Order: sequence, then structure tokens, then C-alpha cells
Amino acid sequence: MATAAMFFALNATAGQTQQLEWQMQVRKFAEEHDWVSALGIVEREIARTPLDADVLAWHARILMWSGHLADAETEYLKILQITRTDPDNWLGLANVYLREGKTQEALDAVDTAVELDPKRADLRAARGHVLHVMGESKEAQLAFRQALVLDPGSIEARRGLRSFDSETKHELRLGEENDLFNFAGANHDESVNLVSWWSRQWATNVGMYTYQRGGAEAGKFVGSITARLPNWGTLTAGGAVGHDKAVIPKGEAFFDLDRGLKPSQTGWVRGIEFAYGQHWYWYQAARILTLGVSTIVYLPRDWTFSVTATGARSTFSGTGAEWRSSGASRIAFPLAQWSDKRLSGNLLYAAGTEDFAQVDQIGSFASQTYGGGLRFQFAARQDVTGYASYQKRTQNRTDTNFGFGYGIHF
Repeated sequence: MATAAMFFALNATAGQTQQLEWQMQVRKFAEEHDWVSALGIVEREIARTPLDADVLAWHARILMWSGHLADAETEYLKILQITRTDPDNWLGLANVYLREGKTQEALDAVDTAVELDPKRADLRAARGHVLHVMGESKEAQLAFRQALVLDPGSIEARRGLRSFDSETKHELRLGEENDLFNFAGANHDESVNLVSWWSRQWATNVGMYTYQRGGAEAGKFVGSITARLPNWGTLTAGGAVGHDKAVIPKGEAFFDLDRGLKPSQTGWVRGIEFAYGQHWYWYQAARILTLGVSTIVYLPRDWTFSVTATGARSTFSGTGAEWRSSGASRIAFPLAQWSDKRLSGNLLYAAGTEDFAQVDQIGSFASQTYGGGLRFQFAARQDVTGYASYQKRTQNRTDTNFGFGYGIHF
């Protein structure tokens, strides 16, 4: 998205027959992502001509490219108070809105740009990109085709149309998990999940889980729906019904609220994601409520670091309620890449963490868990995963866990 914004902005002024020396220097520093130098030159020009809309527009572009979105938005709005007839300024504001997640505002701004100059192919292509992000596939394709009519060689329009050929709406995942204990027989789980994105705003997830616990066969059905809320984030709500055999919950309900931020495209922190969730479990003889808060930090070169804290309230028949806390941290990183094949890994540490989907994990012990996993994407739409962990519990009990998964997008 940031690359597309830079493409549109750099090409918007390419038609000028002459370039001022300072503009050429700013372009050079922008191509090198040297935002400090680029901002220094532009701010020097602003001090010389504080009401020059062209200089202010360059300032807004550099602020946007360097990740200072709020400042860039303020700058573009200041420019539009000076002049409202330049479509490039409306396009720049649309790019800022889009990166801020304000999709409707982005569409309004780019629509104004198109009205000001309906014969510019780049504006039509930008409108198609905004519509694509909003999930308006038919209108987006129409906008890209309109851009090609105006300019048959438009790279952005052709790239936009090709993006629809590679889109997938569904992800099917199969999983198998095993727990080997030093104090009891092994447990085994199997799962099938289907996630479907029906539009950019709406998705569903349905799954079946089976459990083998000490000779008992149990299973449950899980379903959820996800909505992307403009300017808020993602909300997921769902539940589960189980054939419990007294080893898994009879019923479950949950919701999660997820919110992402993009503070910078060039610093150490490329993005931050916050999530809050509540999950209720109803067993034959117990009720559990968990409250979870997690933070994911997106780092350069596709590294991520996450921290999760959970509080669990356990209520058993004939006894009072009790709260327990737990936490986990995880770091994920790329390992290798060959063409469209990718190998990545992750490491996990958790303390006091319990899986409340199983009756033998409810408030009965403290633990420390060490683990890791691998993910191998061997085709554009297929991957396999493997993971293992070692959990040390109180009373010298241990749990060695390992599992495998397969995913396909279609």
C-alpha cells in the first residue's frame, strides 16, 4: 500500500517540464528512504515560502512515506484550505486515509480527484485500489478497466486487475496434536477448520475437533463470525457445542476485538496489533471465564514478537470462585526462501498457561512451557506446519506436546 502511494505521488508531478533543484534532491532522498534529509530540504523551502501549496504537498508526501500519518493528514487538509482544485492533493489525502484505515474517507477524497480530472488514468487506478481494499470487487475492476481505456499501458491498472486472479476466499486447515505425559496415558486431538472471507468486511470460521482422553471419545463443533469495523479494528464472536464425555466443555462462547496500528514504515517497529478477548467454558462440574490481552509487534524483515497475559476465573460446584493468571511470549522469524517457497520458525515460552478446552487443565497446577515450531510454504497456496513443546508441571509431572498441520487456500 505504501509503495503504491509513493508510485502515484511521484508520477503525479512527472509531467512537469522543468524540476527545481530542491525537488530533484527530495526525489533522490525519497528513493533512498532517507526521510530525515528529505524533510530537511522541504522544511527549508517552507520557511522560505510558507504558503506555497507545491512545497506543502511535498512535505505531506514525505510525512506519509515516513509513517507520520496524522501529521500528513493535517498537512493535506491545510493545503486544501489554500487550494481545492489540484487533484494530486486530493489523491495524496486519499492515500493517507487509506493507510490510516479510513476507507470511506479515502474513497470520498479520490472521487473528488477524479471529478476534477476525469481523464487521468492514474486517478482511476487509485480509485480502483481503494475500492479493492473496501471489498467492492466489481466496482474496483470497473475502475481499473476505465484506467486502461484512458491509458492502455497503465501498470497500476493491469496489476490491479491481475490481483483478482490470485485472490482466494477460503482457507482449509487440518491439524493433529499429541500430548505424552509421564503420569498418564497419551492424549490425541484432531481438527478441521474452514475460514471463509466472503468480503473484505465479513468472514466465518467453522471447525470440528475430536479428542481421545483416557479411553473416552469426545468432540465439539465451533463456529464464529468476524467483522472488520471501520476505524475500530476486527471483531470476532462465536461459540462451541461439545459432546463432552466429561473431558471437554459442554458449551463455549467467546469474542475478540483486534486493533492494528502502523507507526512507521522505516523504523524498528513497523506495526503494532492489540487484541482483547473473553472466553466462557461450561463443564459438567465447573465454569471458567478467561480474559486475555495480547500485543503483537511487527519488526523489520518479517520478524514478530508477541506477549499474551490471561486471567482465568474458575468456579467449581460447591466451592467459591478462584482467579489464576498466566502469560506467554512468542517470537517468529523467517529462515529461508526459494522462489515461492518459504520456511519460517517460532519460539515460545509460557508460564502458568493452561488450555481450558480440557478438564485436566483447569486450575490444578502451575507450569512452565518451552516450545517452537516451523512453517513451510511449499506452494503459493499450500503450507505445512509442525510444532513441539515441553511443559514442566508441579509434582514433577511433564507433558511433551507435538503436532502437525496442513493448510490450503482456494
